[in-house]
Formats: sequence, structure tokens, C-alpha cells
Amino acid sequence: MTDAAQQEPGSASAATPPASGNHALGIDVGGSGVKGGVVDLDTGELVGERQKILTPHPSTPDAVSETVLEIVNRFEWAGPVGITLPAVVTSGVARTAANIDHSWIGTDAAELFSRTLGGRPVSVLNDADAAGIAEDRYGAGKEVDGVVVLLTFGTGIGSAILNRGVLLPNTEFGHMEVDGKEAEHRASSAVKEHKDLSYKDWAKEVSRVLERYEQLLWPDLFIVGGGISRKGDKWIPHLTTRTPVVAATLRNTAGIVGAALASVTSIGR
Repeated sequence: MTDAAQQEPGSASAATPPASGNHALGIDVGGSGVKGGVVDLDTGELVGERQKILTPHPSTPDAVSETVLEIVNRFEWAGPVGITLPAVVTSGVARTAANIDHSWIGTDAAELFSRTLGGRPVSVLNDADAAGIAEDRYGAGKEVDGVVVLLTFGTGIGSAILNRGVLLPNTEFGHMEVDGKEAEHRASSAVKEHKDLSYKDWAKEVSRVLERYEQLLWPDLFIVGGGISRKGDKWIPHLTTRTPVVAATLRNTAGIVGAALASVTSIGR
């Protein structure tokens, strides 16, 4: 789905309600945009257009929940909704806030979204966790029967850990100390840009981080996501891990797909 299909705030709805089937609605709240789509849960593919609205500023809970409502209305969706946040979420409550307003901390996000959406059931989960369950079910991890670790490389490092499809929620391995420095301060893609590192030199830092994770988790597969994964061929071959490393395949739909999947499971409730 191209960005040309996205709609900006205030435009008329172009979303066509999907035909009946095993479908669910997922919404991915990010620091710059709130994206939503109807997902075919049999395939993990989007049904129809993806909708996007710029994240309101300030990105307070009330403002974001109204933006989520607008996306739900564009799809004329009446069922449960899955929603991601760039935050640790436990029992529906946001415990941290990354790239969204700090007033989210301590907010009962599940209650807020449900109330804004007219009392319907909602599932709220961490954005990296959503990407992880999507990649594990439909993407790069779908053939792996074991421990899968998804890592998103961007401003920081997000993480998700699954064992045979079961998520360990709210891991924060980007903040783990590796050789005296937080992992994301050593190996995020933002560090690469700030230090103007070559892919080969940056891969050395990524390897130090992944090898530390290996010592603790003994995974069967690392999946690397984030925008820099699109150029995985330039740096993944330079990694020195014993664990196989592959690029994520769902790209910018992973959060939407994972949120949709959460809406029909116990994840995020």
C-alpha cells in the first residue's frame, strides 16, 4: 500500500467496509502518524486502503483517542479494535511514553479508547510487541518453531520476544547495558546517523548488542526491523552472531497487523 493512498486530516472517507470474512481492525499510534487498516487474519494482508492521520501535537491521550476514533469511523468499523502505543502497557495502562506526550504515563489507555469508541472492546499493546506477533505469525518468523526475537532499529531499539508464538510482553532490551552503555545508545540507527558510521562499522556495534542478547536468551532467530532493515543486505551479512538474522518482511504494516491480531486474542487486555 503506497503513501498516496493515505488521507490527511479532514478529508472525506475513502475507506470501503470490507467484505465479510476473518477480518480485524488494527491501529498503530506513532510519534508522527496514526495508521489504521483492516487485516485479513488468514493471510496477514491489509484489506483495502491503509488510512493515516498525522499524530496530533501535543499528543495527549484525549487528542490521540479522537484521532483513533476518526480512523475507526473512516472504516465504518463496528467491532473490537486493536491499538498500539509507543509505551510499555500493562493491564491496559500506559507505564511509559516514547515519542508521545508524557501525560500518557499512568493513563488507563484501554478504558479511554473504549469510552471514546462507544464502549466497544479494545486491546492495547506496545508497538514493538505488535510488530513481533505479526512477524512471528505472518512474516519472517512464521516457519520458526522456537524463540524469536524481533528488534526494531530506529531512534532507539524496540524489542519483542516470542516462544512458539507466545509473547513475553513489554521487554525493554534496548535499555539493557552492553559494555557500559545502553544498547540503543550503542547500536540504534540514530547512532549510525549521528556518528556517520559505515554499514560495516555500525554492524560491529549491532553485533556486540546481539551477542549479549544471545548470551541471555539463546534465540533461534533474530528479526530486525525499522527503516534501516530495508537496506539489510548492506549490513546483515557483516553481523557475527551465531543466531541467524533476517530482515522483517511486513515493514510498515507490522504494527497494524499485530494490533488487529491482538483485537481477537487475549493480548493487550
